[in-house]
Amino acid sequence: MAPIIHCVRHAQGVHNLCTENHVIPDPFLTDLGHEQCKKLRESFPRHADIDLVTASPLRRTIYTALEAFEPVFQAKPDLKIIALPDIQETSDVPCDTGSEPEALKCEFKSGVDLTLVQKGWNNKQSGRYEPTNRALKERARAARRWLKARPEKEIVMVTHGGFLHYFTEDWEDSSQFQGTGWINTEYRTFTFTEEVHTTDLDGNPLDGDNASIEETLDSRERRGKKGPMHSREEQRNLYKLGTQGWDDQGLQMSTAEREAAKVGGGKEVNGVRV
Repeated sequence: MAPIIHCVRHAQGVHNLCTENHVIPDPFLTDLGHEQCKKLRESFPRHADIDLVTASPLRRTIYTALEAFEPVFQAKPDLKIIALPDIQETSDVPCDTGSEPEALKCEFKSGVDLTLVQKGWNNKQSGRYEPTNRALKERARAARRWLKARPEKEIVMVTHGGFLHYFTEDWEDSSQFQGTGWINTEYRTFTFTEEVHTTDLDGNPLDGDNASIEETLDSRERRGKKGPMHSREEQRNLYKLGTQGWDDQGLQMSTAEREAAKVGGGKEVNGVRV
């Protein structure tokens, strides 16, 4: 049986304080971010059921995973976070660009499996990790397929607010905050669907399993939503509106596009740029 996935957005990073901080490469968590990890650690009800923790290889996601899910590692001392490059954030701006593998190995000497983090994982100018809708959809699908094939029953995945919309294919409220509908350290629970989808949200044909997921009703109720996720056809429209909304917020995924848009700076209050 395919595993249950608890998707988590990282805690507040220094780049979340203001748009000017987006120039900081691979930023650390803020003091509030560490406090958010503590609150998630205390409130998450299923530490005892988690078999695997995965995280984007950026600092803010790794530290969120280490701190928020500390009870999992205390109960299972041999368990390590698997750093998964495919779930890194969407854009190529410095704050969304990870550190070199050698630097990460020096910083995380234990507790993190960096086997999949190879040279070039943080090159976002072209190829697998470039900031285009096509590439993002492909690596989101690859991550879903990788997780679906895992033998564990319950998995935590700590990643980023923008990427979570590509991964879940749920675009409801995607521009509610700055480039996402998720607040810091929010978690939502998903299961893999039995329905097979043969096209992506742009209508392009797929060459195999889309590994589609859906949020559980309990998870939606936990955050005040009624009923199941929107249908796939509705998500197609929400996806187009969502990516346009990010453009309107000045959050184009490439540095060149952001500079061309000439959107002014600002600060972020509770996840909203003002």
